[in-house]
Amino acid sequence: MIRDFLLGLRLAVGGGRVSGQALLRLAMTTLGVALVVALLLPAASVITLVDEQQRREAGQTPVLVPRPGVDPLYRLDWFLDTGDDYVQAVVVAPGGPDAPVPPGLDRIPAPGEVVVSPAAAEFLAGPQGVSARARIGGTVVGEIGKPGLATAGDLVVYLGAEEDRLRQAGDTEAVYGFGAEPAAMAPNVTAAALVTPIAVILVLPLLVFVTTASRMGAAQRERRLAALRLLGVGAAQVRRIAAAESLLGALAGLAAGAALFMMLRPLIGGLDLFGLRFFPEDFTPPLLVAVAIALLVPGLAVGAAVFGLRRVVVEPLGVVRQGGPRRRRMGWRWAITALGASLMTATVFVEERESSDLVGPILATGSGLLLVSVAVLLPWVVEKLVSRLRGGSPAWQLAIRRLQLDSGTASRVVSGLAVVLAGSVFVQTLLGAIGGDQPGQPGQPGQPGQPGETRSSSPVAAEVVVDAENAAEAQRLLAGTPGITGAHHVVRTWLRPVDDSEGGGAFVEIGDCAALAVLAEIGRCADGDVFVVGSEDGTPAWPPSEPMRFVSHAGPEAELGPVWIPRGEGVHVPAQRATPAVRGVVLVTPGALGRTPMPAGLQVLYVVGQGEPASVYEAAALAIAPLAWNAALGPGSPDMFESGRLDEATATLRSLLLAASLFVLAVAALSLLLLSIEQIVERRRPLAALAASGVPLSVLARGALWHNAVPMAVGVVLALVAGCGITLPILRYVGLDLWLDAGLLGIVSGAAVLAVLTATALALPLLRQVSRQDGLRSE
Repeated sequence: MIRDFLLGLRLAVGGGRVSGQALLRLAMTTLGVALVVALLLPAASVITLVDEQQRREAGQTPVLVPRPGVDPLYRLDWFLDTGDDYVQAVVVAPGGPDAPVPPGLDRIPAPGEVVVSPAAAEFLAGPQGVSARARIGGTVVGEIGKPGLATAGDLVVYLGAEEDRLRQAGDTEAVYGFGAEPAAMAPNVTAAALVTPIAVILVLPLLVFVTTASRMGAAQRERRLAALRLLGVGAAQVRRIAAAESLLGALAGLAAGAALFMMLRPLIGGLDLFGLRFFPEDFTPPLLVAVAIALLVPGLAVGAAVFGLRRVVVEPLGVVRQGGPRRRRMGWRWAITALGASLMTATVFVEERESSDLVGPILATGSGLLLVSVAVLLPWVVEKLVSRLRGGSPAWQLAIRRLQLDSGTASRVVSGLAVVLAGSVFVQTLLGAIGGDQPGQPGQPGQPGQPGETRSSSPVAAEVVVDAENAAEAQRLLAGTPGITGAHHVVRTWLRPVDDSEGGGAFVEIGDCAALAVLAEIGRCADGDVFVVGSEDGTPAWPPSEPMRFVSHAGPEAELGPVWIPRGEGVHVPAQRATPAVRGVVLVTPGALGRTPMPAGLQVLYVVGQGEPASVYEAAALAIAPLAWNAALGPGSPDMFESGRLDEATATLRSLLLAASLFVLAVAALSLLLLSIEQIVERRRPLAALAASGVPLSVLARGALWHNAVPMAVGVVLALVAGCGITLPILRYVGLDLWLDAGLLGIVSGAAVLAVLTATALALPLLRQVSRQDGLRSE
């Protein structure tokens, strides 16, 4: 047995002398296995990545239950929205010498000291972090270690503060320790429905490439095995020799793929995916999964080579196939297709998304099976199609006759390309739907109107939430800032019916006419007026006319009332004439409260100014820096920055998936090129005979083109059907409108045509060489 394997390894490189075809087969097998391994190892590493992240997050969980002998650590979470990103500033102050130290810190920072994460240090040093750096203040004295970060891209800073000042803040909590049990990772069914087809798109063409490369030179291998049988080698020995011959390339590919993964792993820390950065050392596959990959991928290459001998009998005088072509067994092929189509169709009849825990796995399974069905049905469809084709030009007849004799090899190779095309329809349609689902910019108040109407000169750029003690100071700081034309003060609270057994109520913004005018186009306004702003979905914002009571955010003990605000006197404002922040909100002037005192709600300053809202927002952030965490700054419109962030995230996702699709498409096209080379080498003598008989090289070239184009045309049709079949139910499930671009389908078809033309053009030099008359020479 050992001698059989050693002989196979020797034949893999040419049997004692260097063979160009043997080395090409070895190189292609090595490349295919290396690419698959280099793709599967990072995918498997996601398991470790998530586990380590959850473990660190659990270690950072604060313990709020007092512990004997432990002093409290007063902590306040302060989030800074910079427009480009969010910075989490954790304000801490020890309540005694035995206060717990947060994970990732070697000590608790003293007042005025700042400890930053590596990503936060980089962010705050750049131009986009100027306002956040000014608001945080202090002196940077250290860096947060890995235990204090969930990911390498976390923008976290720890800011030391005085205990008395921090305890006066309303949201401060006393922490007596850190650590909790990691939560079990709950499966995300929506992510599974989206990721499964993408995974099949990436992996399946690579597997096709591996099997194609491992079966290169099949005719030459059969002739060698026939010679070995003439020397008395048995059938079992022949299979062991064939397995060893493929094993060399598989093992070389395994080593190359592992080396490629190890070289690229340090670069993971430099990648920024949707604002997430990872620790390279976490990017390690679990041991059992790595062993499974090391066994299964080379096993696939070896199995494909041995499996190709299943219908071949090696005789001492040559290779004799077992009769004519057999009918393909279609039961398992139709079973995969029917099951995938049934699962995808079944989800269409589910009306409510409450059953998402069931629909998500069904979509994931169905989409994967439907993509696999493209690969398994393509050979049968091509075989049935070419069996009915007759006549045509000489080039067409050469191609069709060749496909009639053996259409399986060409179809299997093209199937990988067809799966990529089906996936491209899904991915690009999904991204188009995400982009098309973004809401347009809402109309802002402040357009010219009738004389006498109260209107704002510019949209709201920022809102500052402060406590009552700092409201006047914040207004003073903002009023003296260049570029800011106004900081309008309102009180935000909740108004409920006295008898709220049925719920109801509405948010209320209480302010003077000038303040309310920056929130909505209220028209004429006088103290005592009430304005009811409509909601986007048409839900009424104002409850029936009855005694009401104010409820502040401090809790039921702060209730005031009852107070009468008659519904009929409210002026209704359409949602389109208001900023998104106040749609479905009631705007009240102080005179409408009558004798009811002003409720103790949130103190909000709406900032307006000249120029772009982003510039005004930056100026407001710098202006309120002296108030530190006593003032919370947010964008004036909920989508002022979110639309740009969504655009950036969508563009990043589009670029990543496009790069992955192009890579896999190139691999699939390379498989097609290998097929063309293999077919030319195998038929070199018939091609030389045709050329010697007067058949022009152009006819032979067109024959090779049609030989690749016919399976590809069938594959494109199946790809479009499968792509649309998985796209429509998934878009419906995730709540996106169909955004099917006819131009996209044209691009997909054009990519297939380009792949066929490229593979044929690259094989032309070899075709010209084998069609020369000296190719008729024979020993």
